[in-house]
Amino acid sequence: MKPYARRLTATTTALLTALALASGCAKSEDDADKAKQGSGGEGGGQIAAQPAKGAATCTAGQYGGKKLDLSKATVGFSQSEKEANPFRIAETASIKAEAKKRGVELLTANAQSQFSKQISDVQDLISKGADLLVIAPLNSDGWEPVLKQAAAKKVPIVTVDRKINAKACKDYVSFIGSDFVEQGRRAADQMIKATGGKGKIAILLGAPGNNVTTERTKGFRDRIEKKAPGLKVVFKQTGEFAREKGQQVTEQLIQSKPDIDGIYAENDEMGLGAVNALKSAGKKAGQVKIVTVDGTRNAVQGVVDKWIHGVIESNPRFGPLAFSTLDDFTAGKKVGQTIVIKDSAYTPANAEQDLSKAY
Repeated sequence: MKPYARRLTATTTALLTALALASGCAKSEDDADKAKQGSGGEGGGQIAAQPAKGAATCTAGQYGGKKLDLSKATVGFSQSEKEANPFRIAETASIKAEAKKRGVELLTANAQSQFSKQISDVQDLISKGADLLVIAPLNSDGWEPVLKQAAAKKVPIVTVDRKINAKACKDYVSFIGSDFVEQGRRAADQMIKATGGKGKIAILLGAPGNNVTTERTKGFRDRIEKKAPGLKVVFKQTGEFAREKGQQVTEQLIQSKPDIDGIYAENDEMGLGAVNALKSAGKKAGQVKIVTVDGTRNAVQGVVDKWIHGVIESNPRFGPLAFSTLDDFTAGKKVGQTIVIKDSAYTPANAEQDLSKAY
């Protein structure tokens, strides 16, 4: 190991153990799929959806990279946000666990929700000798300095969770993440069911400047307009994907729209902030229908407790799929330029029995 390699802390190790204990025994169809996709089922890694016929792929030859033995390579991982959010905690833990499992040297950095720091973090990872990069981008734009440096040193990049606005198989290899437009559509379906398709609803928008917010909003609004014209969006404001901000925005919402019927929060943390605001305002569980996206343990418990109507999952356990993608790519195999993961959902019908799947 190089002297600058990061080591797992005792706290992270404990978290990994807890995640492992939460894992169920559901398996993918065969051992080859499991190795490629990561363990599925309760508490497991992600499972990639079947790619569409003719979906674009990338190889090291096309990208201009070189073949590597992943087990002998150094991988740099750039986390975007403070690890106070359960999604980010689980995401980083999954990357570290998979690197340790494979014996791969891993360098890590956390941008603490500052985009300028993330750019310098990734440049530093390259300078320290990272042969490959896994990046969880804070923003979608502004990556030109990193892409230029990575291209000069032929360092392949895989992005997870959020896209960067650049060209796949030229500026970066692959994006691994959810279909965020579809998440928005599924959240809208949950809201339509909860409200009967009529009423006034609010949207707690995610952080501006990234594709997750844009696409989750588009999917939700398009589905509402098509299937439930009786549902009217009367309020929308960013909660920046943060619980405290989600609570503050919902407090403003209750003051300006006391007769609100539903709230679509574009992540669980904002939704939980909304719950806090509703409780403080004397509202009863279920009086305002809340639908969120992520799948954290606290949000799913909120469904069990009837404060939240439904949660669309966005699985943060990127480790197995990210490293299997890097493994295939460095071996000269084709990998998808966009790798979409399958997400489940938590509803009043399954939340209690499926609580162990949440993170």
